[in-house]
Amino acid sequence: MGLLEPSERSAKNYRLYHDETLVRLKRIEQMKNEKYTLDEIKEALDGWSKVTPEEQVSQKLTDLQHHLSQLEREVKELEPVIKQLKPRQANRLYTRLMPQTAACIEALMLLINKGPFM
Repeated sequence: MGLLEPSERSAKNYRLYHDETLVRLKRIEQMKNEKYTLDEIKEALDGWSKVTPEEQVSQKLTDLQHHLSQLEREVKELEPVIKQLKPRQANRLYTRLMPQTAACIEALMLLINKGPFM
């Protein structure tokens, strides 16, 4: 199908890929999860390689917004569960989180106009 092309071959004939191929592979997996057909994925990726840097940045920002919306939905799904926890349970859960994760959760809660996690 030609979704991924090796950049070269090793002396032992192994396929070698550039780092950009990993980005392309992640995009393919994301589109598969979003139920795109292989033909639609190929068409999108072919178009993606022809865009300007400004269009790439714009697309990345759109992707980030989509991802943020998904995270927001997931935080809203967790909200009723968090409210049912006793303060000690919530605190124990909160202390097990990595500081970056806790900060992200709090930021998301603030973005959706909710109070802090704790």
